[in-house]
Amino acid sequence: MNPPGKSQTQRRDDALAFEPVKVACLGMGWWSDVLADAIVRSGKLRIVACYTRSGQKRQAFAAKYGCRAAPSYEAILEDRGVEAIVNTTPNNVHLETTRAAAAAGKHVFLDKPIATTIADARAITAACSKAKVVLALGYQRRRGSHFRWVRRQIDDGVFGKLVNAEANISRDRLGKFEAGSWRYTAAGMPGGVMLQIGIHYADVLAYLMGPVKAVRGAFVQLVLPGENPDVASLILEHENGALSTLNACYAAASEYYLMNIYGKEATAYYDLHQGLRFIKRGGEHASPVPCAKNDTIVEELEEFAAAARGEAQPEMGGEASTRSLAVLLAGVKSTREGRRVEVAEILGSDS
Repeated sequence: MNPPGKSQTQRRDDALAFEPVKVACLGMGWWSDVLADAIVRSGKLRIVACYTRSGQKRQAFAAKYGCRAAPSYEAILEDRGVEAIVNTTPNNVHLETTRAAAAAGKHVFLDKPIATTIADARAITAACSKAKVVLALGYQRRRGSHFRWVRRQIDDGVFGKLVNAEANISRDRLGKFEAGSWRYTAAGMPGGVMLQIGIHYADVLAYLMGPVKAVRGAFVQLVLPGENPDVASLILEHENGALSTLNACYAAASEYYLMNIYGKEATAYYDLHQGLRFIKRGGEHASPVPCAKNDTIVEELEEFAAAARGEAQPEMGGEASTRSLAVLLAGVKSTREGRRVEVAEILGSDS
């Protein structure tokens, strides 16, 4: 993984001494292009092929990124020149597509969530482990330089005992709703907005505050059509006793992100517009913390490339991502049954 302040020029220079990992992109949606653009920026991976069921989409992707439009996924799996799969397929085919990749000896970079059930998540992890291929999950938010700074201060004891946190991740999807898209169905995205985008800040809360023990949730549908919640809230009980709250919304008037971390000795405030601020016990005003903007998606892809070369381990692999999924599924169950749900209950259900 590159240091947060590393420039694009430095990354290009490093890439000269690193044989790019040859990848095939599977699934052609808007996020596939985001990852492909990051691959181009990096230079440590190279897109050599792509596949999606729509011939028009795969031809357009191939033309844009200068790769081969494969006639089938099987053709990619049989191609010995493809070392890894960058998988952005719908959640309900993550197991099928990843298990096939592992059986073919291909490393897999899979967009979050790992799956929609614990059973599928475990099967994905087991398939990659058995085949001895790398499995890495896309959780780029935790890599933001502001959150890395906070994590270092926590590790150094600056915050003292962690007591509370609050997070919000909101976007405006009104007018951008795709009727019939798997992203807006209960089967494709159980929990709606919370599994779609809230999972990123659930992960950051666990990264900063420690593992989550139990969840209480409330999900509602207020603005968007379809069958899924567009506003959701969770209360997270962390194993260290701290509490945190997480709100996720697709019905906001604008995009907004917030993450406040409260310790006995210090507090950090982060939001999209004001950046990171910090105050110690006894201080009168929070001071800005300068954090260089880092390319979080490039960093996670380069970590994946290094892991494929045997030089690193993915920060978010199968087991960590399965627990991340369990936190969100606990929230879904809590909302449905009107009770507090322990993460261990979800992990023990194998469903």
